[in-house]
Amino acid sequence: MTDGPLIVQSDKTILLEVDHELATEARHAIAAFAELERAPEHVHSYRLTPLGLWNARAAGLDAEQVLDTLLKYSRFPVPHALLIDIEDTMSRYGRLRLEKDAQHGLVLRTTDYPVLEEVLHAKKIQPLLGPRIDGETVVVHSSQRGALKQLLLKLGWPAEDFAGYVDGTPHPIDLKEDGWTLRPYQRLAMENFWSGGSGVVVLPCGAGKTIVGAAAMATSKTTTLILVTNTLSARQWKDELLKRTSLTEDEIGEYSGARKEVRPVTIATYQVLTMRRGGLYPHLELLDANDWGLIVYDEVHLLPAPIFKMTADLQARRRLGLTATLVREDGREGEVFSLIGPKRYDAPWKDIEAQGYIAPADCVEVRVDLPRDERVAYAMADDGDKYRLCATSDTKSAVVEKLVASHSGEQLLVIGQYIDQLDDLGARLDAPVIKGETPVRERQRLFEAFRRGELTTLVVSKVANFSIDLPEASVAIQVSGSFGSRQEEAQRLGRLLRPKADGRAARFYTVVARDTLDQEFAAKRQRFLAEQGYAYRILDAAGLSG
Repeated sequence: MTDGPLIVQSDKTILLEVDHELATEARHAIAAFAELERAPEHVHSYRLTPLGLWNARAAGLDAEQVLDTLLKYSRFPVPHALLIDIEDTMSRYGRLRLEKDAQHGLVLRTTDYPVLEEVLHAKKIQPLLGPRIDGETVVVHSSQRGALKQLLLKLGWPAEDFAGYVDGTPHPIDLKEDGWTLRPYQRLAMENFWSGGSGVVVLPCGAGKTIVGAAAMATSKTTTLILVTNTLSARQWKDELLKRTSLTEDEIGEYSGARKEVRPVTIATYQVLTMRRGGLYPHLELLDANDWGLIVYDEVHLLPAPIFKMTADLQARRRLGLTATLVREDGREGEVFSLIGPKRYDAPWKDIEAQGYIAPADCVEVRVDLPRDERVAYAMADDGDKYRLCATSDTKSAVVEKLVASHSGEQLLVIGQYIDQLDDLGARLDAPVIKGETPVRERQRLFEAFRRGELTTLVVSKVANFSIDLPEASVAIQVSGSFGSRQEEAQRLGRLLRPKADGRAARFYTVVARDTLDQEFAAKRQRFLAEQGYAYRILDAAGLSG
């Protein structure tokens, strides 16, 4: 027993004492296998889950390493039953293996006969299987590879997939390392992905996920389909590939609402692929229309349900998921694990910051008091209206004006959820507003003017949450958000994390109405960043100068 920063409990929770001298070291160690649940000021609470432990196992951690970490940092003896449970849970991963058999094609093989017997008697699994070959092996219908992995995960027996991949149509792609080289963590991320075959790479915003994708393409040297969140993101991917690889304009196609180009490298938006007509998805056939050797899912944590469904049929193709956070508010992390692949690489944000590749950030929560009339209106409102009322309080606008004034001359973003609130702030600040109805060409023009410093302030809706590259943005003021979305908080901070030319830190403000749902949701949103080691200072709006 040592005076460590952790208290490990039999209900699978882990408490971390934030002020302990070993807290940062312990946080990094447990982040590989435990999920942060709550992050108040002094004690953070983590939980051990089967999926977290299986992701750790897929990434190369074994049970002994997990147990050693808990024993090393725990203040009190770790409950013996929990140690056994962790070992048992991690040992379930890989007892079933999908393999290619020269005679029978795709097979499911086990190292543990009773496990195969158990899954063979599951009614939903029986239709996916062919004849039994022997006591340890059964034939799998090749078209059911993805569906089988999904069901096995739900049964608690995640299969390791060693069945391999089709080569796809060859296409020459090389990296042009003119004046730049892959950063060590980018190279390691790509190598871990490639050795695992398929899976997810988790890197902070601004750490160069696109370059990891380009490196995977240069290793694959095949036709590639890249799926992205929106048209702006598609064009940023194209610009980056033209800059970093040997690909030419003619080799890269955009498949979006505006264009339908299918080329050796095709960049498609999730929106166009999930567009429905008469109950059908006419563009989803693009995923299977070409002999792709690699499919890249940008912002994989946002993957829509129809793409999951189609991905289940694409298990013979290499799949790379890229994201800053694997958190999904709909709880479908298991489908990412089974259909895209397990987490192959996850770099703590603070580690990348310490290497100088992303900017340090100061996170500040500014709390405002609702005036009496707004408090009464909030108290009497229906549950469905409460958040909008407190999140769009006029009291916030004056605070935003003070904060903008205090950062005069800096590249600054004001970010929110509600369009009428953003329009009002745009008028007050004499700043352009970018929202869903803003045409793509106008968005590009405004973002480019911001990058060049011709505009110093932009007011943006959630359309700017993802894949927008604004390197010199150093201040963001968040006035409202998507309820308690942790992924949104991470993405919004991510807009600021490109290293600044002068080395200064980024400043991320969240303006929150005290004693309301706004404050409650803010605490939920901050959980992911707290797990990465970011601390939120709390200021009272009354103390702001301006």
